[in-house]
Amino acid sequence: VGCDRSKNLVNICGEKHFQAFVCDALSVPIRSGSCDACISIAVIHHFSTAERRLATIRELARLLRPGGTALIYVWAMEQEYKNQKSKYLKEKNSSKNEEKEMNIGTAQRPLSDQGPDNSSQDSAWSDQLLNDLKDEGCGAKPVADFRLPVHTNRTSFHSQDLLVPWHLKGGTKKKEESINTVLVPGGSKELQELSPVFHRYYHVFCEGELEEACRSLDCVRVQKSYYDQGNWCVILEKL
Repeated sequence: VGCDRSKNLVNICGEKHFQAFVCDALSVPIRSGSCDACISIAVIHHFSTAERRLATIRELARLLRPGGTALIYVWAMEQEYKNQKSKYLKEKNSSKNEEKEMNIGTAQRPLSDQGPDNSSQDSAWSDQLLNDLKDEGCGAKPVADFRLPVHTNRTSFHSQDLLVPWHLKGGTKKKEESINTVLVPGGSKELQELSPVFHRYYHVFCEGELEEACRSLDCVRVQKSYYDQGNWCVILEKL
């Protein structure tokens, strides 16, 4: 059985005859100790603070029976590792028909407006995130002017906390809706009209960061920690 925060993605699973339901990764409505194995792929790097990322791992461990295992994948800060570029970087020019990716600048909202709902348990979200951003681990640059940088797709990361553009494709646009117009990068003077661009938050992990978070929990044991095509990965066992 699978779960996701997005109802649309869960509906797609249903159309493909897979079992899935909508829930929050911080509070999964499944009985404790009832799972033989759990998989968390490209989820934890979307949580904005170290505390919330650790809470997600703890919730994953709660679901496992003793001896059960979990596999976790998160996006790596190091997209070039041991002199090898990740698939993410290699695919930059792999297709002549690939759309040109654009960096449309930094987000215009302050960090305090970019967090999750301001519930009581997240009241310190903004302060904690600002503290996290002060840590320049693994060569990351500090965020200037309290704004998250917007990443240019298919390039190396320069900050651990950033926004990644997502271009809406294939949708219809109402006439009254505005369309962003930007300069095509690479020196071209041609103007292109873009469909709506959304920004998704990521915290990319440095080497050892995910493993250290897992080892901080006394209810699990790290079986294996490794790098795989631009991702840091951990296999852990419930004690």
